[in-house]
Amino acid sequence: MAPSLDFSEWWAREDRKGTPVVVTMENPNYSVLEIDGPDESEFIGSAIDKGRGRNAKQFTWVLLLKAHRAVGCVTWLATGLWALLSAVKKRLIFRQGVLVETDKPGKGRLLFGFLRAFLAVSVVALALEVVAHWNGWHFQRPNLRIPETTEIRGWFHGGYQAWMSFRYNYIAALIRSLSSFCVLLFLIQSADRLVLCLGCFWIKFKKIKPRIEDDVLKFEDIEGAGYEYPMVLVQIPMCNEREVYEQSISAVCQLDWPKDNFLVQVLDDSDDESIQSLIRSEVSKWNQRGINIVYRHRVVRTGYKAGNLKSAMACDYVKAYEFVAIFDADFQPNPDFLKQTVPHFKGNPEIGLVQARWAYVNKDENLLTRLQNINLCFHFEVEQQVNGVFLNFFGFNGTAGVWRVKALEESGGWLERTTVEDMDIAVRAHLNGWKFIFLNDVKVLCEVPESYEAYRKQQHRWHSGPMHLFRLCLPAIIKSKISIWKKANLVLLFFLLRKLILPFYSFTLFCIILPLTMFVPEAELPIWVICYIPVLMSFLNILPAPKSFPFIVPYLLFENTMSVTKFNAMVSGLFGSSYEWVVTKKAGRSSESDLLAAAERESKALSFSHIHRGASESELAELNKLKEQRQDETSPVKKTNKIYKKELALAFLLLTAAVRSLLSAQGIHFYFLLFQGTSFLLVGLDLIGEQMS
Repeated sequence: MAPSLDFSEWWAREDRKGTPVVVTMENPNYSVLEIDGPDESEFIGSAIDKGRGRNAKQFTWVLLLKAHRAVGCVTWLATGLWALLSAVKKRLIFRQGVLVETDKPGKGRLLFGFLRAFLAVSVVALALEVVAHWNGWHFQRPNLRIPETTEIRGWFHGGYQAWMSFRYNYIAALIRSLSSFCVLLFLIQSADRLVLCLGCFWIKFKKIKPRIEDDVLKFEDIEGAGYEYPMVLVQIPMCNEREVYEQSISAVCQLDWPKDNFLVQVLDDSDDESIQSLIRSEVSKWNQRGINIVYRHRVVRTGYKAGNLKSAMACDYVKAYEFVAIFDADFQPNPDFLKQTVPHFKGNPEIGLVQARWAYVNKDENLLTRLQNINLCFHFEVEQQVNGVFLNFFGFNGTAGVWRVKALEESGGWLERTTVEDMDIAVRAHLNGWKFIFLNDVKVLCEVPESYEAYRKQQHRWHSGPMHLFRLCLPAIIKSKISIWKKANLVLLFFLLRKLILPFYSFTLFCIILPLTMFVPEAELPIWVICYIPVLMSFLNILPAPKSFPFIVPYLLFENTMSVTKFNAMVSGLFGSSYEWVVTKKAGRSSESDLLAAAERESKALSFSHIHRGASESELAELNKLKEQRQDETSPVKKTNKIYKKELALAFLLLTAAVRSLLSAQGIHFYFLLFQGTSFLLVGLDLIGEQMS
């Protein structure tokens, strides 16, 4: 029996207010009156009593008008379904601009093989259940156990009864045990999320935030302030960042700090000679304007970003600098960034890191960027802020932060052993007793990936690296001299709960156990597991980004969809090697206000450096020539959307389970599986995020 679609109770509960609307039909013998008020039923009843047959026609037309509204809703859904089917047709049948994802040998192919086998078994089981339901053999809940006196009608009926008995006695118990374990992990992780949110509410209520007692840097007169500005090294590591190198270098070079007290290092690991020439010319341009800036290019590019930073810190002149600020190539700090971060080190010799928050210039570009904004806002405003206030420890975000050089050196410097070198140095600094400060009010503009391919690769690196690092750091954590509570926080919360348990139960519970229980209804999951608690957790996640509340349902479905990528990455990092770095693709976007501010700063910089203009005329001309020939020098690679096999296999698996749930009239289970399967289908066909023509 299909789920009930009777919405009459909803309509009966509607409390409408408004002016009555009269609709006159072309037939002069009668008219239709629709009342949008609280006394609609009384009016209709009196109208029928007074007008007899004529008012009966009016009552019929009122119902027809309500039906018209329902038809409009159905039409809207049908239009969306037709658009989805058209996109599927382009992806699968005509293969327009599509590449099929290829998995490397290892955990990815093993997981896809498991999903494919699970899907095949599910299709066979669905066919068996449909035949049994058609013949009236289906045993409705709660009487799922087969009576011993059931009459056997043929070999097929006997086989179905044997399957029911085996399912009840053996399979159901195993699934219930596994689901209970996953639900327990789900509740523990939900409790952790709730505690973090309560901590954030307490910080807001008490207005707790790091403060600078004697902020002498607010004086505009540098000499009059009587403050000696510390030496700050600013590093911009990049690799083939054609789209964003110019705006990041420009923003860093315009930091409001005495020019004799800071040096900019552009650490270029690009293997494209044309990009190297462009970056080198940009560095030369700012050097001619009086900025202390150097260009470094490694001949031997080992260790990815960690190797790049390690090589830069090995320079002799770095010893003269007390602090080092790091910005990735797509980050654009405000001119007062150093004045808002560096003073927190004064008088606090135990502080090793000051981390700023990220802000996103392209968060409203498409649905994918909106959903990423929800996750990242929760990460910074809740996770980072709470851990920074109450524990003085959190994972370094790899950029938009200022390190004390002494803290880096005492913690062993940058190591090339993982792809999460930022988390690695943060853990080692924490083990050495250094404390961290997070500034939620200081924001640095950057980009989030606009295509699903780039986002998927980024998430794989972010979830495989921590597990690989956990294997490497566990002995050091156990042997360290920090307190037992800090060790427990590192092992149980920082690594296991938030990096391992979260992707494990999310994938196992909602992508494996839930569809499996549709074919083994004796182990059915309760509604609060698949509906109430996930909705509550999604609500808490969206609180730091209140404008994203309309996307709460897509966010919930998309997080479950990403669980397959995160689970695969977690297993790869825990049991294999995750040492592979893929640069996240950027678009080089800036908001309108940022462009105007940049133009104003550019004009000020030009007026400041007019004495150097004559000397740099030839180099500026060379730079403009390189920019004009940029399109001709490089042949652009044609971008294409991809088909992701694991996501598609899970989509068909969940949709198959949704069809099976119809036979048991499991309403909420059916809708969850239907929408979740559709979400996997959209992601598997790369219909979310940037679309390539």
